[in-house]
Amino acid sequence: MSIPSLAEIVALEETLHRPEVRRCRQTVENLIAEDFMEIGASGKIYDRRAIIELLAKEPALPDDVVKSMNYSLKMISEGSVLLTYETERIHADGLQRRAARSSIWVQTGSKWQMLFHQATIRLSFS
Repeated sequence: MSIPSLAEIVALEETLHRPEVRRCRQTVENLIAEDFMEIGASGKIYDRRAIIELLAKEPALPDDVVKSMNYSLKMISEGSVLLTYETERIHADGLQRRAARSSIWVQTGSKWQMLFHQATIRLSFS
C-alpha cells in the first residue's frame, strides 16, 4: 500500500466539489467506497446509494462559489487517511455558509476512495 500525498487526496476531494462530477453517477461511484457513509451538515445520515441519488439530481448553481482551505492529512491506519479542511460557500444571493469537513479515504486496490464524510456548519472559523 502506498502513502498518498496531501495533494493527491485534496485533488480527489475537490473533484467531488465540482457540480459536473457530482451529477455524474459513474464518476461518483468510482470515487466513493461500497460502505460509504456521510453525516451531512444537517445531521442527516446518508449511505452510498442515497448520496449517489441525491448528487445525480443536484441542481447546478453556477453563481455559487465554494472555497476550501486549511487542509490537513493524517494517516489513521495502513491504507486509510483522514482529510480535514474548511469550506466557505458564497451563494449568488450573498448568503455565506461555512463548514468544517472531514473525510476518510481508503485504498482499494490501486485507487483511493472516500469511505466517510462529515460536514459541520460553523458560524466562524477560529
